[in-house]
Amino acid sequence: MRMLCSTKNGTEKGDGDTMTAPGIENIIVVGGGLQGCGIATLFARAGIGVVLYHPRPSAPRYRPDGVSVTDTLPTQAPDLIVESVPEVLDTKIEMFRRMEEAYGDRPILASNTSGLPLEDMAAALERPERFLGMHFFTPAEVSPLVEVIRVAATDVEALTRVEAVLARAGRDALMVSSPVVGYIWNRLQHALLHEAYYLIEHDIARPEDIDAVARRLFGPRFCVTGLIESKDIGGLAMHADAQDAIVPHLNASRVASPILRRMVEKGDIGLRSGRGFYDWRGRDADAVMATNADKLRRLNAFLESEDD
Repeated sequence: MRMLCSTKNGTEKGDGDTMTAPGIENIIVVGGGLQGCGIATLFARAGIGVVLYHPRPSAPRYRPDGVSVTDTLPTQAPDLIVESVPEVLDTKIEMFRRMEEAYGDRPILASNTSGLPLEDMAAALERPERFLGMHFFTPAEVSPLVEVIRVAATDVEALTRVEAVLARAGRDALMVSSPVVGYIWNRLQHALLHEAYYLIEHDIARPEDIDAVARRLFGPRFCVTGLIESKDIGGLAMHADAQDAIVPHLNASRVASPILRRMVEKGDIGLRSGRGFYDWRGRDADAVMATNADKLRRLNAFLESEDD
């Protein structure tokens, strides 16, 4: 199926189009948390040289196979630097400035932030044309998609090279042509969650029933067709009528759900605290996360085999 849309920058990409650019062979991943280790693992498995730079005193979450771990910046300039440090704007800017001082204009600089302003980071750099967003989903070594976000100054070659190295690692790039808050995934999921929390807050639906809809209706249906394609298949005339009838009654609040903030203030922050919307007491948090990652891995493998 061929899309009837073009990218915002005016270039069109058909199903058979290919782009070439110098390959990325060496990567530094900054930050040894769960995400940083997952990103390093992803690229190392693809045969790419990866150094995990972990400047904090604590040890990395785990030591990925095939990855060099160091608390000292390598002398050799990498082709790509991916930061996955704490979500503090000044911390990220300071780290990128240090990378520019160490390596000049040789590496592409990528931030894994999910919500901090990428344009503010770019504005603080000497070479913003080498900078972009590269948002991985947890667990990074399992999820088949990565959001690649362009800021105003980003050079096309940087985007092309990052898209190519993700393809080499078996990942598809979701190209986001402007750094809107939340990008694609978080904008869509938070719109859905905003309505879900409203239904829970007003005792209209239970968390487990909302999750049943997500698992048994949204999940299977949109695994098969996707969100937008499903409406093409079902017919847009009927869908337009449903939009007219339903959208005016959705929760249009511009503030976050109060139920979520109340739970956080009580310390009920989910799996690791033992309580959230569900009771997790007595459950092994790491085992739960590992089981979910394995299910996701097997589901992705099945979906990819169906595409073949």
